[in-house]
Amino acid sequence: MNILSLVGALVITLSFLSYGIGSITLQRFKVLDWGVLVFISLGVLLDIVAVVFMVAGVGMFKISIHSILGFSATFTMLVNLFLILRLYVLKGMHSTIDRPLLIFSLIAYTWWVIAYLTGSLLILW
Repeated sequence: MNILSLVGALVITLSFLSYGIGSITLQRFKVLDWGVLVFISLGVLLDIVAVVFMVAGVGMFKISIHSILGFSATFTMLVNLFLILRLYVLKGMHSTIDRPLLIFSLIAYTWWVIAYLTGSLLILW
């Protein structure tokens, strides 16, 4: 594994921690606050940076089950972030999260965990 892929793996782990903290906080308290905004935004940003490093480390984009899983998870995370930011703009800070957004956020987080775990398993083998 080259250095770019290693940096990508480190950054994706930081993304995993950040997005996880934001998502679990959102599910637990069901209120939009600065912590949720910061951790989910940082998680998405770090995920995009990690993808760039990993693609650069491979040298070219290869279509595989993991790449499809990963890109769809990143897209789902971006949509989730957009919906959370939209709620912030419309209702402001400390607004209650409605059930459909909580369900979508849970699906986005679960999908991303699946992509993260499959990537981790691929590295081990």
